[in-house]
Amino acid sequence: MADSAAEVEAVAARFFAAIEAGDVDAIRGIYAPDAVVWHNNDEIEQPVEQNLVVLRWVIDHVEGWRYEEVRRSAFEGGFVQQHVGKGVAPSGQPFSMPACIVGRVRDGRVTRIDEYLDSAAVAALTVRPARPD
Repeated sequence: MADSAAEVEAVAARFFAAIEAGDVDAIRGIYAPDAVVWHNNDEIEQPVEQNLVVLRWVIDHVEGWRYEEVRRSAFEGGFVQQHVGKGVAPSGQPFSMPACIVGRVRDGRVTRIDEYLDSAAVAALTVRPARPD
């Protein structure tokens, strides 16, 4: 039997709270060991450990990472969350990235994430700060 909408909502809330808190161990514990994360901008499925490298980079390099304008709908076995990820990019500029996340949950753990991100916003994360002349 699939996880109920209420159970899924609780898992999703813990998952995004752990990302905002920068708690990689908690994120790892919420993912099922064989979970995959797919991104629309590169169409690659990442295993958990590879995704945690990406999340660790965001946590370490985007100051004040947070989710705003969160709209989440949970249903039996999954959820959809739309949000705007915000913070300060490594360039020192304010950063804003609209996203839609489709998640699957089984036995209280995230088994799959399909991440739809604004590719222009993703590219803005890699812009280096200007050097003073």
